[in-house]
Parts: sequence; C-alpha cells; structure tokens
Amino acid sequence: MSTARKEPIAKVDTAWLRMEQPTNLMMITGVIEFDAAVAFEHFRQIVANRFLAFPRFRQKAVDHPRGCWWEEDDQFELSSHIRRTALPGDAGKAELEELVSELASTPLDKTKPLWQFHFVENYVGGPVAISRIHHCYADGIALVQVMLSLTEPSAEASNRLVEQEAWKQKRAAESNIFNRLTAPARQSAGLLQGVTQKVVDEAVELLREPHKAAEYVYGAGEIVGELATALLLDDDPPSRFNGELGVRKRVSWAPPLPLEEVKAVGHALGATVNDVLISVMTGALHRYLVAQGDDPASLSMRATVPVNLRPLEHARDLGNHFGLVFLDLPVAETNPLARLYQVSEFMDKLKKSKQAVMSLGLLAVLGMGPAALQRPALELFSRKASTVLTNVPGPTHPLYMAGAPIREMMFWVPQTGSIGMGISIISYQGQVFSGLITDNKLVPDPHTVIGLFVEEFENLLHLTMLIGPQAGKVAPDAVDAVHEWIQSNLD
Repeated sequence: MSTARKEPIAKVDTAWLRMEQPTNLMMITGVIEFDAAVAFEHFRQIVANRFLAFPRFRQKAVDHPRGCWWEEDDQFELSSHIRRTALPGDAGKAELEELVSELASTPLDKTKPLWQFHFVENYVGGPVAISRIHHCYADGIALVQVMLSLTEPSAEASNRLVEQEAWKQKRAAESNIFNRLTAPARQSAGLLQGVTQKVVDEAVELLREPHKAAEYVYGAGEIVGELATALLLDDDPPSRFNGELGVRKRVSWAPPLPLEEVKAVGHALGATVNDVLISVMTGALHRYLVAQGDDPASLSMRATVPVNLRPLEHARDLGNHFGLVFLDLPVAETNPLARLYQVSEFMDKLKKSKQAVMSLGLLAVLGMGPAALQRPALELFSRKASTVLTNVPGPTHPLYMAGAPIREMMFWVPQTGSIGMGISIISYQGQVFSGLITDNKLVPDPHTVIGLFVEEFENLLHLTMLIGPQAGKVAPDAVDAVHEWIQSNLD
C-alpha cells in the first residue's frame, strides 16, 4: 500500500475522471507553434520548472471502488511526461495534423499523472509543442491560465527559471494574470456573453458545498425545470456527424481569421463575434453534408456548449467550474444571413436559462454516486447533441515561451458519451483560430470541413461589404437578395 500523500478529488472532477471510455478519451489536446528555434533541453527545463509549480501535476488521479483521490506519484519521472519527437516526410501541416490526431486517440498512462508534452523539432513552420492534459485536472479556462504561466510578454523574461515558493507567492499576489491578459478578448470572444451574476453565485455555492448539488438538481424549482426540459429534448437524429463511434480521432485547424474582420461583420449585421463564427461553422457543416450527397433540409442538430461559471478571482484555480448548455445549430438553413440570425436568437435564449448550473449540479451528483450510474446518465444527455462547441479567450498581445515568440495556438476539448465531434475556437494576438476534431468512422476528413469554414467566412465578409454598415439586423428583403447573390456565386 502506497504511503504517498492523498487528497480527495472534487465531485465534479471525479465525474470527468470516470467519463473516459475508449471511444472518447477525456483529454484536452493543445498545439503551440513557435516562431523561432527552441532547444529541446531548454523547453524541457522551462516546462518542468513552471508547469510543476502547480503541485497537482505531480499527482496521479486514482479511481478506486472506495472513492477517487489525488495521490503523489512517488515514482515520478519527467521523461515520461516531456517527450521529443519528429515528423516524417515533408514535416508540413498534414504531417502535424496526423501526429496530433494520433496523440488525441492515445490514452494517457493512468499509473502516472495524466499529462504529457510532445516537442516537435522539425515542423516546417518552426518548433511545436503538443500538450495533452486530462480533463479531471482542470477545465479550459483554468488550463489557459496554466499555459499562460509558462509564458511571458518578453523573450528575456520567458527564459528565466522561477523559484517554486516565490512563484506560488507571485501567483497568489498578482491581480489576476488571466484577467489582465484576456479582458479585451473576453469582451469580443466570450462564447456565452451575459451570464448573470446570480447564475455564477449559484455555481460558486455548488462548488463550495458539493453536498448541496442534489438540492440544486432536485429541489430548486427553476433548475428542476431546466433538467426536465433537457431530459425531454429529442435525441439528435442519426447523421454523418452522429453515429457509432470508433477509437480513432482526426483533427484539423483553419488559418487564423483577423479578429477585427470578424468583429466588423458582426457589427454590420447586428450580431456578436461568436454568432458569426458559429453560423459560419454551421454553414460549413451544411455544405459538407451536401457535398457528401446528404440532404440536410430536415436535419436538426445541437451542440453542447461549456459555460464558464468560475468567478474571475478564482481563474487561477484548477478543477472544473463550468456547466453545459444545449445550443441549436441551424444546419438545415441554406441562407447564410438567416442562419446567422437564428444562431443569435438561440444564443440569446441560452443567456437567460439555468441549464449551465443544472448540468454542473448534475455532474456533482453523479460524482458522488457509483461509476455504474454515471455512464447511462451521461449517455442520456450526450444523445441530445452531435458536437461539443467551445471557445476560450486568449491573450491579446504577443507571448514568449523558452525565449521564442508564440505564433499560433490551438486546442481541442474531449467529447462526452456518444458525441463524435468537437468545434474549438481560441483568440490570440488579434486573430481567431478555429479547429475541428472528429471521429474517424464518421468524418475522416475534417480538413474538408475546415476548408469550407474558410470559404463560408469569406462569403459572409463579401456579403457584409455588399450590404454596407448596418449596425443592426438586415431587413428580410435584403436577406433574400443577398441569399440569391451567394447562391449564384457558389454555383
């Protein structure tokens, strides 16, 4: 029996730990591309020094019939977690996407802390760091903070090693690094803007006193209503995006879009940045179905959307502090402007709902119960959607790691239950990066969808220029006229 120090895993994090299955691994996978050479040993030293300043990453997540706990890994070996690799052939984007796909399909070793960094030295665009971290350690917002702690706003500062105790004190004393770096990005790229303070307060109460989760799920009138509504939703119908899963994932990501262009389109059409991006991706899914010979005219489709319920003062904390909501994606709609306004309407409705707190409470309840109860309950919810859709705001100015500037960053979150697709959006340095992860049995060519995403945005940008600056929703007759224009240009 190990004598290593142990501490219980929070109930919500327990749910994420037990959620893993061969067809859907619970890893958050990230890619950071550097714009200058980085020596592997220096990268390894910086990651070890700064990443392990978070003590949690020296701990294993133990799932035992007696419960789940964090346990110090008394056999910890850094070489198991920071690895050096190279791409074959041309070492271009296709080869990099293939490697990321392979890693996203490979389970982490459960006998060790559940994280790894893979350093690619020979990518044509410069060195690349691929990270894999299990979702039970933290949600996307917290992991952005962890990754930001590996970086600095200057090359010189990013080369420095930090003293562990001084680093902990610095993190505790700073007036929220995450808030300072990402405030402008949150204003323009928050996925579900306008979540009320009451909703956040209820979530905080849940996290402080998880034993109250059952009361929230079963006793609070509004939240009970949300739970009933979610349970009564029809399952998403079978489609090319929704079916029996395999064990292989495929990933792809788009060239960055200028954030100012996305904001300009949203301003001209009376929509948010996220309304624009979601409607464009929905349009790409529509066109992909048509290209595959499918008829999306009568197809309904939903996404589960993570909603951050973490107060800003707790942005540095690890763990999972978010809920999930169901967002309708108008994949049947052929008119790009009508599609945009439908997305905007659906998002507005979600801002007023209690779905996020309901789902957080449900996860806490499931985390307190036996693992055998969790899987069928999660499957019941996962059948209501065909994709996960998430957006994490990133920093607005250039960052450096191990002395090198970071050029691009991308990430993919895991899918739960029987969901086989994930859409990811992240902003960085005035650009928006969008990616897709799919099940290889369902969509073996996510790069095709990503290509259509780029075309869809270019079309919407041209339409906006035709319409002119409206700063509001376009009149229905203008929508019809613009629709005719885009159809003639697509044919």
